[in-house]
Amino acid sequence: MAGSAGRKTVSVARGLMMLCETCYDQVVHDRLPDSRNFVSNHELLFDTICLGCTDINRPLIDDMLGSSE
Repeated sequence: MAGSAGRKTVSVARGLMMLCETCYDQVVHDRLPDSRNFVSNHELLFDTICLGCTDINRPLIDDMLGSSE
């Protein structure tokens, strides 16, 4: 599993999500974070990030998806 070195973060409802630089740049380009670096549309965020970022954030993603069902 990839480490967290060199990763950037965005805030989501349940905590901080670590993203690789490519995913972070794409998320910012798509204007998902607000001025506080908070992403309110987590489903769009999950669709945007790569498999590596999904894997490293799996516990947080599972928690968020489980709480919305």
